[in-house]
Amino acid sequence: MEYIWLLVFLLAIGAFAGVAAGLLGVGGGIILVPALYYAFSTMGYESDGLMQICVATSLATIIVTSVRSVLSHHKKGAVEWEILRGWAPGIALGAVLGVLLASGLKSQTLMLVFGILGVSVGLYMALGRAEWRLGMAMPKGLARAVFSPIIGFLSVLMGIGGGSFGVPLMTLYGRPIHNAVATAAGFGLLIAVPSTIGFLFSGWGDSLAPPFTVGRVNIVAFGVIVSMTLLTAPLGVKLAHMMDPKPLKRIFAGFIILMALNMLRKALIG
Repeated sequence: MEYIWLLVFLLAIGAFAGVAAGLLGVGGGIILVPALYYAFSTMGYESDGLMQICVATSLATIIVTSVRSVLSHHKKGAVEWEILRGWAPGIALGAVLGVLLASGLKSQTLMLVFGILGVSVGLYMALGRAEWRLGMAMPKGLARAVFSPIIGFLSVLMGIGGGSFGVPLMTLYGRPIHNAVATAAGFGLLIAVPSTIGFLFSGWGDSLAPPFTVGRVNIVAFGVIVSMTLLTAPLGVKLAHMMDPKPLKRIFAGFIILMALNMLRKALIG
């Protein structure tokens, strides 16, 4: 029964993460990482690298979610491919650097990082204004060379796609929200592919890891979650083009803040 409930739980969070990724552009990882940590720790798996397993498994699912989301948005003409191509090298570089750092951190430290960044993302979603601007065109040159690796680096440490940082950045530089969500889905693919490859080659020999964990990626959780996100990500995209997501975004922001605060509590007091 314990494994049946775990399966049901993974199906549910996979469905929710897929809709959120397509609808709000925040990436399903911000839901998956704390949910996976809760699931595995509740079942008694106490690996020192448990948080890395949650981060890596989340990133692996984002590969599939991002591809489906980008293709769905592309059909609606919302993906800005020029921006995606220009930002790709820096984002991928930041993702690789993120894997190198995350592989050597303790789970408690990664939980602390997730909590702090998660609260920041939630507060921006809740309090940010559409009229806020840093400029009217996406940065190029030195500014892009600085911003793009930071997006990749911080996203890997949280186990999330590029939406949580990419969407706010693009809207602050004057890109319409639908285009920002669509293009940031592509950021997620640039982050998830190199980082997942890196995590597959780290963490071998961890006897306390959950069963069917390859490197730091749990294959069972990956398969179950992807089966749902494949179904629900296009639904989120459809909803994003049909409705004003602002009220939902504020509710979701509160949900993210609560999850992040709970992660901070666990990191600080256990």
